Order: sequence, then C-alpha cells, then structure tokens
Amino acid sequence: MGSREERHRHNRDLVPLAALISRELKMEKMEKPTMRYGCAAQSRKGEDYFLMKTDCQRVPGNPSTSFSVFGIFDGHNGNAAAIFSRDHLLNYVLGAIPRGLGQDEWLQALPRALVAGFVKTDKEFQSKGTTATFVVVDGWTVTVASVGDSRCILDAQGGGVSVLTVDHRLEENAEERERVTASGGEVGRLSIFGGTEIGPLRCWPGGLCLSRSIGDMDVGEFIVPVPYVKQVKVAT
Repeated sequence: MGSREERHRHNRDLVPLAALISRELKMEKMEKPTMRYGCAAQSRKGEDYFLMKTDCQRVPGNPSTSFSVFGIFDGHNGNAAAIFSRDHLLNYVLGAIPRGLGQDEWLQALPRALVAGFVKTDKEFQSKGTTATFVVVDGWTVTVASVGDSRCILDAQGGGVSVLTVDHRLEENAEERERVTASGGEVGRLSIFGGTEIGPLRCWPGGLCLSRSIGDMDVGEFIVPVPYVKQVKVAT
C-alpha cells in the first residue's frame, strides 16, 4: 500500500474528475466539428438543387482556414434560377468579403456579404425564381441566409431544436404582408369565376405565394431578394 508520505504525494497528483472533463471539453472545442451531410427526398418536379461543399478556404491554399457551405434551391416555374443560384451564389458572397481578414473579422463580415451575394445573384438572373437557403459552417459558428420557405433547422445536442430561417410565405408571415402592402403591392387570393377566392395569399401582380426570392423579375418589385440572416455559435 505504500507509506503515508507516498500516498499523500500520489493524492496531490490526482486531478478531480470535473476538472478533467472541463479540460477535455476545452480541448475538443478548439477542434472543428465532425461534418456529416447528404440529401434525400428531392422533388419529382426536378426543380430542387443542392450545394454541398466542405473544402472552401478563407485563405486559398491554407487548409486550417477551411469552412463548409450547404445550400438548397427550390425553383418555381422551372429550374433555371435554382441552377444559376447553385452555381454562382457562393462566388458572389465570397467576392463581397474583403481579403486578408482573420476568422473573427471574416465571420463579422459574412452576414453583410450574404445579403450582397443574394442581391447580386438576383440582379444577374432576371427571370424565373427560386428559394435559397444558404448555410456557412466555419468552426462552431453557423451562419444562415434565406429567402423563400426552404427551412434550416438546428438540432443542438442538449439544447433543443430551433429554426434558423423565416418562412417568406404571405399566407403565414404577417410582417411580410405588411411590407408588401406598405410598398404598394396587393395581397390576396386567386379569384375565380363568380368572385370565389381560392388558394393561399399571393402578391399581385404576378401571383407569387412567396414574398422574397431570387429571380422572379416578372412578378413585380415587391418580391425582394434580401435574405433573412442569422448567425449562431453552437459551442464556445
């Protein structure tokens, strides 16, 4: 069993379990989270497109600055806008971020760059439309920008489920109805023979159910491409 002095010296070297767990957690939080991703249940209409890119780099050629991007684009009245957004939105967003920023500065600049990227994508594609939900994962920070009604849901371990997007559907979103009518648009249901109104609330002219999207230049100025942006840290 050893002498009393040896046992005393041994006890001094012990680390309390709580301190050990705390130390391990701090070490883990310095690492990037494990990424698992995939897609399933695509629309049979062929208007859904996805972007999954895990090898992006804030500093080209430096793997330690890597981040991941995920996007879903649900086109309507065709798939052209969804394809264009999938192929160009990321470049437009990155082009709006100044070069040479550290990670913290880069993350601070990201929300504004996402807005600029969405607006530029809309400007460059003035035809049919698409929803766009764009997720950037850099370390433990998740930044989401969206127009339309393609949701992003965060299921945090031990922290419950939270929705990181806002549905831009006129039927459910009173704030968007107010925005459209305040800027001169009309919101109402489709009127058929005899004056009967059917279907969800739509923006007129054009008759789109969504209040925000990319493209859709043929449905009036009230449908805007400015995204709802939310940035959260899932661990510290």
